[in-house]
Amino acid sequence: MERFTLEVKPVALAAATMVVTGREDGTPGVVWFGGAGVGADLDPDTVLFAAAVAWGGASNPLLSALPDRICFDLSADAEAFSLVRLMHSELAAARCGSASVVNRLGEVMVVRLLRAQIEAGSTRPGLLSGLSDARLNRAIVAIHGNPGRDWRNDDLAVIAGLSLSRFAETFVAVVSETPAAYLRRWRLTLARQDLQKGDRVEAVARRYGYRSPEGFARAFRQHYGQKPLAMRGIAGEQRATV
Repeated sequence: MERFTLEVKPVALAAATMVVTGREDGTPGVVWFGGAGVGADLDPDTVLFAAAVAWGGASNPLLSALPDRICFDLSADAEAFSLVRLMHSELAAARCGSASVVNRLGEVMVVRLLRAQIEAGSTRPGLLSGLSDARLNRAIVAIHGNPGRDWRNDDLAVIAGLSLSRFAETFVAVVSETPAAYLRRWRLTLARQDLQKGDRVEAVARRYGYRSPEGFARAFRQHYGQKPLAMRGIAGEQRATV
């Protein structure tokens, strides 16, 4: 999760991806989270605050795996209720440092939303379903934690506590792609980030388990439609123009 920078900014309701509506007594009641306009059909009079949450966009597999719209009832989670109430206070007061505080609180809130979705499970195949499965969760976390390792299905099956055939079948059924395909996509996601920060192609290729820069370049071009060099340093250039 630390690979994706999260940013929370107050916005108009129509552009919000996180909306908090209040109870009759004016305290936070429900968090709505999803794509832009997630609160379009909500009563504006009940809205305590609306914010846009940027968290890596489509390149973040965790964010992409979430449902289009999440409704999180704060009455069932006292800690989340206190967290959202503090976010509301910071946004309303606009004191020195409020933006940083809201970012940190927003990150915690998104993590809690993600955990709640994982615990609830998912009805559609994908990463969220994989993380909801106690056996596959261990294998996916291992991939995320060490993407440069030469992972074999045998290794991952042992981590998951399943036979090789059962692991391979279950992974495809639950995550909707093979372990090798998921590993490849995760590596390329991380590689793109590193290139955008200015890392050298050769170093990135080695970091993520590619035997040669040429092999990495072919895989990168097939996935993103452009050469790795075209991505190098983009993030720094974008910061310089702000």
